[in-house]
Amino acid sequence: MVKFLPLKQAVAENLNHGDAVAFEGFTHLIPTAAAHEAIRQGFRDLTLIRMTPDLIYDQMIGMGMAKKIIFSYVGNPGVGLLRRARDAIENGFPRPLEIEEHSHAGMANAYEAGAAGLPCAVFRGYRGAGLAAVNPNIKSVTCPFTGEVLAAVPSIRPDVTFIHAQKADKKGNVLIEGIIGIQKEAVLAAKRAVVTVEEVVDNFDDLYPNLTVLPRWTIAAISVVPGGSHPSYAHGYYARDNAAYLEWDEIAADREKFQAWMQANVIEKSADDFAARVEYLRKAA
Repeated sequence: MVKFLPLKQAVAENLNHGDAVAFEGFTHLIPTAAAHEAIRQGFRDLTLIRMTPDLIYDQMIGMGMAKKIIFSYVGNPGVGLLRRARDAIENGFPRPLEIEEHSHAGMANAYEAGAAGLPCAVFRGYRGAGLAAVNPNIKSVTCPFTGEVLAAVPSIRPDVTFIHAQKADKKGNVLIEGIIGIQKEAVLAAKRAVVTVEEVVDNFDDLYPNLTVLPRWTIAAISVVPGGSHPSYAHGYYARDNAAYLEWDEIAADREKFQAWMQANVIEKSADDFAARVEYLRKAA
């Protein structure tokens, strides 16, 4: 049964030390507020799963929360490196970080297999690439019907998935518009799912029923956090804050500057600070 909870409580009730956790959103609707709440609560030994680790995973890795990342692209979109992730991978700071790298297609198929309750995903992929040489979880199988050699990877089945969306109705159904990415599959593959939303509306009666991307029975908790995706964007609500991505490159390049920024902008803040930004963000959309 889905529950409407404050974000602090939703994170505390659904995330545990040592969990495999996905904070998904493909450029659009990245669950920044949820990730920041996880940072404030100090979770450790997490396996972080995400197709495109960006600022939120750079921050979580830099705070020593991750023991492993499963991913298909590590970078600051449109800018360059994730410097805290690179420091952890190359120098073991603030702790050593295990990596499992896939292609976007591999990750998407693994999430879909997890959503279907299957043990692995089988697809055409990794041809001409060297990832299989460095990732033992990339296997090959021969189709019993055609003899074609295909790629196989383990399904992704997180303990908990966090996503951001535009709307929930009062029954707990969730509506996502714009770029959906892999959010739906990431939720269906997980044991538990927490969704932050821009707003709650009475119902979706004026919309086509198939726009309800996630029915209430797939979700453990919903938290209303206006602006909860910033600095990424929420279609119909606010634009991507490109300046923040540029600024992050300089912040993350220095260990002490990173720690000071995190203390001032994450540790000492709360989900309410995201809500306070919503009018500015909507005007900038």
